[in-house]
Amino acid sequence: MTFESVFRDKRGSTTAGMAVALLVALSLLFSSAQIYRVHSACAEVQEVADAAALAAENPVAEFMVAVRVADAAVLSLTLLGDVAYGAGVVALCVPPAAELGAQLISAGQKILQARDAFSERACEGLEAVQRALPFLAAANAAAVAASNGGSAGEYAALALLLPGEGASIGAGASAAEDAMEAAVESGKDELAEAASRAEEAARAAEEAKARGFARDCGDNPSHCLYERAARLAGLKGEDNPLYASVDSWSFSVPLERARVYYRERLLGERPASDSVEDRARSALRKRFYAYAIHELREAYVHETADSFSASLPRFPRNTEQMRATRLYTEPAYPVTIEGELPVMHAWDGCPEAGLVDYYGSVQTLESGSFETCSACGFSAAALGAVTSASTAIDNGFEYHYDAIAQAAADYQKAWADRAPLDRAAKQGAQDLLDKVLEALGEAKSFRIAADPPGAAGCIVLALALGEGNPGAFESAFAPTGALGTRAAVSASTLLRDEGEDVSVVADLLDGLAAEGPPVAGVGSMVLDGWSAMLDVYEQGAEGIAGGLDSLLSGIPLVGSAGLGAWAADTFRGGLETVGLDPADTAPLKPVLVSTEAVARAGGGEYATRYLALRGQALADPASSSDVLGLLADRVSDEAYRRLSEAEVAIAVIDVPLAGISVPLTITLPPAVAEGAAGLVDWAFEALRTVTGEGQMQQRWE
Repeated sequence: MTFESVFRDKRGSTTAGMAVALLVALSLLFSSAQIYRVHSACAEVQEVADAAALAAENPVAEFMVAVRVADAAVLSLTLLGDVAYGAGVVALCVPPAAELGAQLISAGQKILQARDAFSERACEGLEAVQRALPFLAAANAAAVAASNGGSAGEYAALALLLPGEGASIGAGASAAEDAMEAAVESGKDELAEAASRAEEAARAAEEAKARGFARDCGDNPSHCLYERAARLAGLKGEDNPLYASVDSWSFSVPLERARVYYRERLLGERPASDSVEDRARSALRKRFYAYAIHELREAYVHETADSFSASLPRFPRNTEQMRATRLYTEPAYPVTIEGELPVMHAWDGCPEAGLVDYYGSVQTLESGSFETCSACGFSAAALGAVTSASTAIDNGFEYHYDAIAQAAADYQKAWADRAPLDRAAKQGAQDLLDKVLEALGEAKSFRIAADPPGAAGCIVLALALGEGNPGAFESAFAPTGALGTRAAVSASTLLRDEGEDVSVVADLLDGLAAEGPPVAGVGSMVLDGWSAMLDVYEQGAEGIAGGLDSLLSGIPLVGSAGLGAWAADTFRGGLETVGLDPADTAPLKPVLVSTEAVARAGGGEYATRYLALRGQALADPASSSDVLGLLADRVSDEAYRRLSEAEVAIAVIDVPLAGISVPLTITLPPAVAEGAAGLVDWAFEALRTVTGEGQMQQRWE
């Protein structure tokens, strides 16, 4: 009988062949079912390990939120204190707000002191919680594993954070801040005094300009230069402009108005009658108008935002003042000699002038021997009287022009007095603001940062201690009995939660209104400023301007000298040089990663050993117990701090002058309050028992 005849013949398959085929098929079927059973059991413990790894990193994520909130509080208080100093310097530049400036500087000092106290308490509280993170992670992992136990048996999980120890938590210090406080404290009184003197000079200039404006056109329709020019010379339109505000007006306006006015008066001058007296007075008026045109031609007004100079001629009001002008010395009057004494006439057309021998001046008339003209009666008094009336009463053009010329002189003197005072005040303010900006530039050195246990991630070992459905698939075609202890390793780390739109500090100020009674004055300014400064944590230096504007909004910056607005603009401009990068304020979330990635990121001796044993385990699965043993040894060396409270107070943020206290707390995982410490110890004992007794040597293939 051949081999073929046993399993097949000419008619097809034999009975023996069918039996063998059936046995092979049944063997494959039950073996596949057993493989499915093993894989399902492994998948279950892997899922538990993954869930435990994610849960173990949750306390680290919550801790980092607390760190960032504490850092936001420290940074915002630092910036608020520094900016309060700067806003105080700005307020000192406005004398009416000098007292408010002193209050802001005092508030800045108190804010920085409160920051120091909070920072110290926060660092201590965070340090304590950081030391508890290994236990909190282990408690979370153990609790999650235990809650997944069912009919298949119990689960135990141990979590190990990498790195196992965190760096010390502390805030820095700023030498520039100390220098700022000392400089502002020593220089604030001197700055306030300089600003006050500059303000007085500026007010004097302001008052002089207001007087000039009123006499030129501000008093319209009452008597003023504009109204007199229109009435007496018929000026209108561009030759006689009307301004509605002193802000758009300058002393060049009345100068141009006077030039046009005297030109038109000269061209239009006519005697009131044909009498010699009226004709003589008309001739003397023409002489005065020509004199005025000449004087005004040499006049000038130069004005910029930072300087003023002007030369407006003053016209004589009487004979005495006339003697001090060119009217007194110019040889413009005809002299005739027909008798023993010469005669000086008011003008060439005098009936008694006849043939003119020469021309003389009024000075010549008064210094020599002259006979008075019987027709025109010319004398020094006659010429001096030309403008006496129009400069003495308010219906004369010269009356208002003289007041304007006096106002221009006063304005120029006030500017001359003000310039050095302005420079002194600006230099003093600039020096102090520079110190504030230096302190703001070093604000980044006074921060709270942490590199806690678990910063690189967490490695978790999960154990399934049940029998794994021992009666399933019992047959002669596959092994029978319980699967025994199963184990799985998982790892997690923290990543930025891109799905979150809110910041970790977004609700830090929620409910502040209910914390105490409404605040006003400097306290309100401080609270508004702090709220704005919290934006700096996300926006960087751009957000500081918002905090500054919140403080400056309560300061009346308007002043005659303009020092307040200048100081505010200077301070705002300086903020652009403050190099403060925005911080990442998004929450962190645990994600699953490979244990190799966590071990390499965590570094240290344990991570190196783990990676070596991991490679060995992958090459020779029978040696996996070495990896488990290493983890057990490491966990047994961790000093867990048992926490009995569900919430740990880190520190309290006190906002000076605002009456606000904001507690900063960390809510611990529920597992802590539910006695997860026992689960951690139990999980460790289970792992130590398994690795010590070699129960992991059985392999399913």
